[in-house]
Amino acid sequence: MSDVTMEATTMLPILKKKLAFLSGGKDRRSGLILTIPLSSDQTSMEELSVTLDYLLSIPSQKCKARGFTVIVDGRKSQWNIVKTVVLMLQNVIPAEVSLVCVVKPDEFWDKKVTHFCFWKEKDRLGFEVILVSANKLTRYIEPCQLTDDFGGSLDYDHNDWLNKRLVFEKFTKESTSLLDELSIINDSDKSSSGDKEKLADSALLPSFDPETVLQTGHELLSELQQRRFNGSEGGGGGGGKGGPAWRPMEEELLAQPQVMKLLDSLREQYTRYQELCRQRNKRTQLDEIHTKVMQVVTWLQGPGSELLKNHQAIGDSIRAAQALQQKHEEIESQHSEWFAVYVELNQQIAALLNAGEEEEVVELKSLQQQLSDVCYRQAAQLENRQNVLQAAQGFHSATQELSQQLDGLLGMLCADVAPADGASIQQNLKLLEEKLQAVEAGLTSLRQKGALLTEQMSSQPPWSLEETESPAGEQQDNVQHIQAVMEEMQLRKQRCEDMVDVRRLKMLQMVQLFKCEEDALQSVEWLGELLDALLKTHVRLGDDSQETMTMLDKHRKFVDVAQSTYDYGRQLLQATVVLCQSLRCTTRSSGDTLPRLNRIWKQFSVSGEERQQRLELALNFHTAAEKVLQQECVEAELLDEVDSSGKTLLDRLTTPVIFPDGSEQYFGSPSDTATAAEGVRERLLLVEEQRLQLQDVELHDDDDDDDDDDEVLNGQEARLDVIGEELSEKEDQEEEDEVEEGLEEEEAGPQDEELDRATQDC
Repeated sequence: MSDVTMEATTMLPILKKKLAFLSGGKDRRSGLILTIPLSSDQTSMEELSVTLDYLLSIPSQKCKARGFTVIVDGRKSQWNIVKTVVLMLQNVIPAEVSLVCVVKPDEFWDKKVTHFCFWKEKDRLGFEVILVSANKLTRYIEPCQLTDDFGGSLDYDHNDWLNKRLVFEKFTKESTSLLDELSIINDSDKSSSGDKEKLADSALLPSFDPETVLQTGHELLSELQQRRFNGSEGGGGGGGKGGPAWRPMEEELLAQPQVMKLLDSLREQYTRYQELCRQRNKRTQLDEIHTKVMQVVTWLQGPGSELLKNHQAIGDSIRAAQALQQKHEEIESQHSEWFAVYVELNQQIAALLNAGEEEEVVELKSLQQQLSDVCYRQAAQLENRQNVLQAAQGFHSATQELSQQLDGLLGMLCADVAPADGASIQQNLKLLEEKLQAVEAGLTSLRQKGALLTEQMSSQPPWSLEETESPAGEQQDNVQHIQAVMEEMQLRKQRCEDMVDVRRLKMLQMVQLFKCEEDALQSVEWLGELLDALLKTHVRLGDDSQETMTMLDKHRKFVDVAQSTYDYGRQLLQATVVLCQSLRCTTRSSGDTLPRLNRIWKQFSVSGEERQQRLELALNFHTAAEKVLQQECVEAELLDEVDSSGKTLLDRLTTPVIFPDGSEQYFGSPSDTATAAEGVRERLLLVEEQRLQLQDVELHDDDDDDDDDDEVLNGQEARLDVIGEELSEKEDQEEEDEVEEGLEEEEAGPQDEELDRATQDC
């Protein structure tokens, strides 16, 4: 197969003129048919010569050896031009031309001249020249090998042939150049396999895209294979037998084997080139991964670690801690960008590990381990710092809350205490205790959060594998700050507790003061109720000595109760004085309580003494009367003594009690007094009857002096009359008193009921 020395692109305008063409048809000797269609215009012999040179460079030497049959179409041209063309063939392709068929027009030139000239020059030309009309051309060439211009059936599209020729030449040129470049690249890579890094990336890029060239070659080969036969019946090769007609793009014309060979060589070199690129890309990817890994590791161990090391403070307030938290979030944001790179690198490494070679796998695993160790260690530092800042915020928040609680408690302790009563003091005392308990709970919470913060700081992981402990400079300052804050809060709490103890004692004393004053007033009320009960209800004297003795005992107990009440009131008032001195204050009510207590007690003492004397008189009276009444023989003096004591007792019942301030008060109501007197009078009547009986006995025993008996009887009757009159007067007075008492009871009935109930309680 001959090399193509001329390119269609350089003479494309000339080739488009179709001055000559190879239609693909063959003569009976299987020689190629070269057609030169002459036109009416002047034909440039130079352009025709160039066209012929190009066309004759296409067939192989084997094809050329079979010779060419040249058809010179002179139907539209002049004879001298035809002659010139025929002579030019002798200069251009004398050895390849076997037969020249000059197609003459219908109105032919001078037959003698033309025939004579060609025949004369036959030996010198080296090929036979015949003149033939178009319809007689089939005598020399089969119709199937002729184009339709000469009455044949062979299809020929000059533009299509030219386009395919351009494609073929382009593919041949590009594939040959690409094969040379790929061969150089592949060979250079093999020779420099020990130093692959020195091979420039630009040397791996060929001038043409292999994929595009291969696609062009495949399309060209497919076109050649499809156009090889037209499938029609026609004249055959040199034997004249029928057979398939040859198409214009046959292998002798466009060198299909050459295309296939170029494609095979190109695929082989391209496969080697792809493997080289794959290896180089893998190496480049490994280098890029290694570079990125080192960038991540360098930043995390360098600037990233320095950022965290330079921000280890915990602040001295909640606001400072929040500012540190904001700064830490900025640091986390910077780390997040590098952690995103880590995730991407980890995915790339994992993908390479699945398809990597043993040497690459070891290197990739080493990079992956180094990257993971650094990233996880830095993430642990960030997490520890976040935990420390959260604990610091909790600690400062607890400190602030406890400080506010201590301030509130101190403000309450510094305020003056001026309660109105004991209940308000109890409420203030309860509030004080609640605040103290809140402070205690706040201090406990502060200690817990301080311990948590200290634990978080002490559990900080090492910065690198070589470091086993974290730097303790700033951490020690943070721990000392935490301890100082807790000690300060403890001291403030202790001072407040001391002040609370003083305030609690003072408030308890005030509560006791109010209680003593209230109880002292209650003692005065109780003593007044006892006095009222004594004067209003303690009137009866008893019907006999036994009852009177019982009432006297009860009266003494009643007096003892009053004495205890009075003593209790005095003690309360003395305690009030002591508390006032301790509290450096004056009471509001105890100033007039003592005079009231003393006044009522004196009234009670006088009344109680009077009551006791009356009961003692009644006891003496009933004892003497009972003695008289029990004896059959009674001396007159004893009777007179009973009579005297009874009258004295009656007179004492009508006598009022005179208090130290000069006021008077009677025991009970007039009816109660009358009832008590009635019992005495009845006993006196019994005694008087005893006297009369005694006198009767004496009269019966002594009959000497009747006059004396009369006098005695008259005396007794006189005494009975006096007693009767006194009783009548008493009854009248009692009726008047009952009327007045009824009016008084209507007014003071409810008060008497309350006093009676109070007396019963006492």
